[in-house]
Amino acid sequence: MNHDKILSLLGLATKSGKVVSGEFMVEKLVKAGKAKLVIVATDTSDGSKKSYNDMCSFYHTPIYFYGTKESLGHCIGKEMRASVAVIDEGFAKSIEKKLKDSITNTEVIK
Repeated sequence: MNHDKILSLLGLATKSGKVVSGEFMVEKLVKAGKAKLVIVATDTSDGSKKSYNDMCSFYHTPIYFYGTKESLGHCIGKEMRASVAVIDEGFAKSIEKKLKDSITNTEVIK
């Protein structure tokens, strides 16, 4: 149930213009301090996961590994996406709360 809510919230945030996707844009916003939450697909390569994790850790941005590339892309109305960044504090907090509620099915690295 929480899984659908997480993806639904991501879709809603996207419609509000508060989500960016793709490696370049996610990295740019994390480094600029504008990303409030980063979600990386669980089927992303280990090297990419480490890269995202290191970057988010350095810039103190919450990061979660959740869903697949296909599910992340689908919920934001695009093709497969390995990563998305939420740039709105309110949406980020709501999504992060849902992610924490479903912690048994989510890899979390903070």
